[in-house]
Amino acid sequence: MNKNILKKLVIVGVVIGVIIIFKVFNLGDYLSLSYIKESKQKFELMYVEHRTPVIAVYILIYILVTSLSLPGAVVMTLAGGAIFGLWMGTLIVSFASTVGATLACFVSRFILRDWIQSKFGDKLETINQGIEREGAFYLFTLRLIPVFPFWLINLVMGLTRIPLKTFFWVSQVGMLAGTLVYVNAGKELAKIDSLSGILSPGLILSFVLLGLLPITTKKMLVLYRAKKEKSRR
Repeated sequence: MNKNILKKLVIVGVVIGVIIIFKVFNLGDYLSLSYIKESKQKFELMYVEHRTPVIAVYILIYILVTSLSLPGAVVMTLAGGAIFGLWMGTLIVSFASTVGATLACFVSRFILRDWIQSKFGDKLETINQGIEREGAFYLFTLRLIPVFPFWLINLVMGLTRIPLKTFFWVSQVGMLAGTLVYVNAGKELAKIDSLSGILSPGLILSFVLLGLLPITTKKMLVLYRAKKEKSRR
């Protein structure tokens, strides 16, 4: 058997195995808003007594959840704000979420890209051209607009030709504003009744405008240079 195929089968087996364990043992219950709210004081006490181990376990769980696109990333982010505070929570969540997102992108690329490209290569070419044309601006815009799910961006970007190092640093910067909002909300965890209530319409609009700013600015510069070049002729 081809070594590359064998590696893919092993990774697929591990991913499927973890997801089955997650479902069978109802581990999603531990990543629910109600559980985190009920356990807030316990987690805070554990953090005071065992800071380094708590941070390490939190990061590992966060990376596992995000890299396998399991539900719970938003709740984990809120928990980070509740346990670690705004600045430490933002630092920890920003690192963990970016590493997890990059791993999810890598897994998607390693397992699915060849098959997806062979089936939908003509349709994906538009996305690839957008990535090549707009570069980091394209991904940055997606990261800033909350309409696009975190896990979906990771998987779709894995099917493109964007370099993983570019994906990493753009995701780190692009997700920072949203991370700050959710971590800050986590500080008032007891007042949150639902995840949908965290982002107001006004805040979503602000993210959309902020996300569109880089590409809009680039387009305007391109048009300005083209017009200037035309006037010289």
